[in-house]
Amino acid sequence: MIDLFDKSGVLSIGSRLRRLTEELTRDAGEIYKMYGLDIKPKWFPVLYMLFSEGDNTVTGIAKAIGQTHPSVSTIVREMKTAGLVSECKAGNDRRTTLVCLTDKAKAIEPSLKTVCHDVNTVVSAIEAQASDKLWNAITEWENALSTESFAMRVAHEKERRATRHVEITDYKPEYAAAFKRLNVMWINSLWTLEAHDFEVLNDPETSILSKGGYIFVALVNGEPMGVVALCRMQHNEYDYEIAKLAVDPAARGTGLGDALFRAAIAKAKSLGAKKLFLESNTLLKPAIGLYRKFGFTELKDYHPAYARGDIQMELTL
Repeated sequence: MIDLFDKSGVLSIGSRLRRLTEELTRDAGEIYKMYGLDIKPKWFPVLYMLFSEGDNTVTGIAKAIGQTHPSVSTIVREMKTAGLVSECKAGNDRRTTLVCLTDKAKAIEPSLKTVCHDVNTVVSAIEAQASDKLWNAITEWENALSTESFAMRVAHEKERRATRHVEITDYKPEYAAAFKRLNVMWINSLWTLEAHDFEVLNDPETSILSKGGYIFVALVNGEPMGVVALCRMQHNEYDYEIAKLAVDPAARGTGLGDALFRAAIAKAKSLGAKKLFLESNTLLKPAIGLYRKFGFTELKDYHPAYARGDIQMELTL
């Protein structure tokens, strides 16, 4: 399954999040049992809200925890059956029915607080090992989708694609700035530029083209949005290296990387090349997936030319 997710990348985000949710929910049930609590994981948001905010209506709870009214109604019914909540009236307003915690629920509050403390400690430890904060990322996604739904965004992209003209063309001096900009952008997003980067990006005509190499540029409606270099290698084993593959973030997921990579390989074949080489980093999972898709395999022994390189691959044509 992990291999499938690596290949499909962000296309499987829904399935991957669902799998993670299912795993965490299953573990949550085990954790509650571990602390002697007979509650279901899906009850937690309602319990937490009632403990922290006090009695509330089903509508108020639904709004506070971001779930639908029917969903919260079902949870409240289950909690009533378990003896954790009951219905009560709002002071002098006998028309408003509130959901109230029972004495049984109040008795488990200390144990639930202990669970929350221990879980928070574990989550913090996991985040300390991760390069990104999952909770913050989820918040950012939720904020983005609150302004425009995922489905609507895809609909707009579908419309844009229908009017998008993509062309893979040979390098021209007028594309020098784009070649540098696109590569600096992605390198600086994770690492820092190295001496060899400056050598290549500041003068691609001397460092690549004059040595028998080629550069391809992906134009989207006439604008350079992606680049890749096919560098001639002075090596007995490899004919060319595919390098400096970069796509503008605004065009990622549109197939430009695939088209550029395909063009580079096709050019190498037309020149009679027998073997290609590339260097990358395993953090770039979509890129590694692309390389494997085209048949590149990892070298057992390698000597990276860049500090950021931790994988080298080859392809026999």
